[in-house]
Amino acid sequence: MLRTISKNMMSRCRLSTKVTLSTRGLQTSSIQNQPEEAQVVSSHNGWDPLEEVIVGRPENACVPRLDIEVKAATRKDQWEFYQKREGKTYPQDLLAKATEQIEEFCNILRHEGVTVRRPDLVDWSSEYETPEFKSRGGPCGSMPRDLLLVVGNEIIEAPMSWRSRFFEYRAYRSLVQEYFKRGAKWTAAPKPLMTDALYDQDFPVEDPQKKSDSIFSGRFVITEAEPAFDAADFARAGRDIFAQRSLVTNKAGIEWMRRHLEPNYRVHQIAFRDPSPVHIDATFNLIGPGLAIANPDKPCLSEDIMEMFKKAGWKIVNAPYSAFQDSHFKWRSSKWLSMNTLMLDENRVVCDANEPPIIKMFEGLGIQTIKVDISSANQLGGGFHCWTCDIRRKGALKSYF
Repeated sequence: MLRTISKNMMSRCRLSTKVTLSTRGLQTSSIQNQPEEAQVVSSHNGWDPLEEVIVGRPENACVPRLDIEVKAATRKDQWEFYQKREGKTYPQDLLAKATEQIEEFCNILRHEGVTVRRPDLVDWSSEYETPEFKSRGGPCGSMPRDLLLVVGNEIIEAPMSWRSRFFEYRAYRSLVQEYFKRGAKWTAAPKPLMTDALYDQDFPVEDPQKKSDSIFSGRFVITEAEPAFDAADFARAGRDIFAQRSLVTNKAGIEWMRRHLEPNYRVHQIAFRDPSPVHIDATFNLIGPGLAIANPDKPCLSEDIMEMFKKAGWKIVNAPYSAFQDSHFKWRSSKWLSMNTLMLDENRVVCDANEPPIIKMFEGLGIQTIKVDISSANQLGGGFHCWTCDIRRKGALKSYF
C-alpha cells in the first residue's frame, strides 16, 4: 500500500531532517562546477532527490552456469537448482510474479515524480564463447546496480567478474548510448579476459568454514590476475567513494577505479567481517548526509574508515534483523535484503512492505517509508537498490568528510 503525504508535510519533513542533521556536526563543502539542469546524467550520492532511474527487467532471466566463482557466492544447498537449470530461465511462475511486482514498483516511482527507464529485453539463453571460455545464463537485465555506477555526470560500466555476466551490458547499451549522445560521459572499464588465472581453482567452496577462514585471511575466489569488479561494491558519498573487496571485486579493480577517478574523488577500501561478501549495499548503506545503516552481523573491520566517519560527525545505525524466515529467500538472496532500500530523497525511502522492523527503524529516524512488495523479485538476487541505478539526482557535488 502506497503511503502519500502532502507537499506541505513534505516541506516540514525536509526542514525537520535538515535541522536534525545539522546537530550532528556534519561538515560539507560544495564543489559543483556545472549547473545541474545542463546534465542529463548527474548523481553524487544515494540520497539527493531522485529524478531519473533505470529499473531492471525480470523477463528472460536465466540461471547462471555453476562455475567456481558462482559456487563461491552461493550456498551449497542451492547448487542442485543451478545444476538442473543452468542456462535456462528461472521458473515461469516466479518470473511472472516478479515482473508484476517490478511493474508496480515502477508505477509507484512514477507516482512519486521519478522518470523510469528500462533496459532492453534480451534472450539470455544462448551459449556464448570467447577465445578464453564458454558460458551462458546470468542474472541478465535484472540488476542495473551491479553493472552501472554513476559518478557525477559519468556512467561507468563495470567489467563484472562472473563469466556468465560477461555480456550483461547488452541490455543497457541502447540507454547508455542515448545518455552519451545527450552529453553524458561514458566509460567502460577494461573487460577482463576471464582466463582460468582470474579464478582460484582451489578456493574451498565445499566447506563453509574453510571458505570464511580463507576470506578473513585475505584469500578470495577472484585473484589479482586482472582488474575485475561489480559496480555494486562501491558506495558513493560525494567526493568519497567506499569500495569493498569481495567475491566479485578484487583489489586490482578497486585500484583501477581509484586511478580513474583521481584527483576529483577519493576511493577508500573498506572491509567487513562477512563470511561471503558480495556487494556492499546489504552490508553498509549511506542513506543521507551524515547517516548510514550498518549490518550488525557484519561489523566493519576498517578502523581508520570508522574513525573517518566519526570525525566527520556521521551517525551509524545498526539495521534490525529481518522479519522474514530464511526459507523464503532462494537463489542468491538473503534476509539482509531488508537493508537494500532506495532513497528517493533524504526524507523518503522505498522499503520492503513485509519488513516491519526496518520500516520502524526508518520512521524512527524521521524518514517517510513507501512500502512496496517485491518478495518474488528478491529471489532473483536483489532488493530495491539492486534493481535500480539512479541516473539523475538533484544536488551538488560535496565533500562530506
